[in-house]
Amino acid sequence: MDFAQHTIDLANGNVENGGRPFATVIVKDGEILCESPNLVEQTGDPTAHAEVVAIRQACAMLGTEHLVGTTIYVLAEPCPMCLGALYYCSPDRVVFLTTRDQYEDYYVDDRKYFELSTFYGEFGKSWDERRLPMEYDQRDAAVEVYRHWNECNDGERRAVEVPE
Repeated sequence: MDFAQHTIDLANGNVENGGRPFATVIVKDGEILCESPNLVEQTGDPTAHAEVVAIRQACAMLGTEHLVGTTIYVLAEPCPMCLGALYYCSPDRVVFLTTRDQYEDYYVDDRKYFELSTFYGEFGKSWDERRLPMEYDQRDAAVEVYRHWNECNDGERRAVEVPE
């Protein structure tokens, strides 16, 4: 099976059904483990990007937060949220089929602080230089949550064994 073409077909089907032009296919051992189009339009959930939805489904199916041993096909170069999710689930490989520069002329997103030409650069800035208004309200009690976690876990990682 041509998993890249299947990803394209899934995204096209989503567009035909009123959704956005994004899709993800997760492959393990040469078979599709899980797939999803972008579901933001259908659900009203701004986090329902195809990568996030598919990762959630795959991890639930496997009973782990680690997608080691998988290849994840995505229609477009991942946004920062999806890129973060991909780093966290640790697939063997991510294959994307178009870059932001390639689709920028054809896709518009209507977010208050989002413009394809500037959005990705926002993440490299210090929190106090970003377009999204942010403030730092330092609370020692917030750090105590992490100290408490450390104590509850004897200073060890929660995952005893992390897959390679």
